[in-house]
Amino acid sequence: MRIVSAHVKRPVEACWRVFTDFEATLRWVPGLKSAQLVTFDLEGLPEEVRYEFVAGLRYSLAYMYDTENNVVRWEPVDEEGKRGGVRGFARFEPTGGGTHVTYALEHDVGRKAAERALDDPQFVVDAFARFMHDDAA
Repeated sequence: MRIVSAHVKRPVEACWRVFTDFEATLRWVPGLKSAQLVTFDLEGLPEEVRYEFVAGLRYSLAYMYDTENNVVRWEPVDEEGKRGGVRGFARFEPTGGGTHVTYALEHDVGRKAAERALDDPQFVVDAFARFMHDDAA
């Protein structure tokens, strides 16, 4: 598992809200073509989301939340014939002037090199930070 981080000049609540909004992922996750909510939990947070990337990669992720500590974890949903999912976590911690985002990602063994490059953890967390600085409300 590779762990990276970024500083975002926005409050923890704003980062959490955008990161846990599956529809917002279409605006900041590089190469993401679609995100479809399958189920949500009792708090209204996405529990399972089906993703499709422009390179044709498709997989579903199951999410677990520690709202008290601002941590979200995910793992691939075991679907017949599906490969290439990811597992990991994101943690959001308040800092002077913003939020420290820790982002961890581990690829399934079936991932191709091009798919791994698209989901490079530093690339993804930097895209999130840019979106939060430039576009997010």
